[in-house]
Amino acid sequence: MKKPISRQMHGVADYAYAPLMFAAPQIMGFEDEQKAQTVCRVVGVGVLGATMLTRAEWGVYKVLPFKAHLALDVAVSLFSLAAPWIFGFANNTNARNTFIAMGAVGGVVTALSQPEEMLVVK
Repeated sequence: MKKPISRQMHGVADYAYAPLMFAAPQIMGFEDEQKAQTVCRVVGVGVLGATMLTRAEWGVYKVLPFKAHLALDVAVSLFSLAAPWIFGFANNTNARNTFIAMGAVGGVVTALSQPEEMLVVK
């Protein structure tokens, strides 16, 4: 079965995910939770960096194979799901639920993305 999210659509999702994660503490109301805020910023910047380095139509420097990008997305999604307990902010409902939602969304987008690499013309 063909997966419904193309490489191009995946890039759009990543370029939306990164700033959303970066801004999540203010949007979701947990800016007083310093650890959660820091992790959001690190994840947002990391996702943006990986997206810009991916060998895809939307990559700026095109050095990271798309399949490696997808593997990083899986790792980030699992990390996001576990972060509230790893960093001790699971009791903050807004922060915890944001990380669970962002981890789940990232995992679903990755699972539904077509893993075809972009052809590179030299």
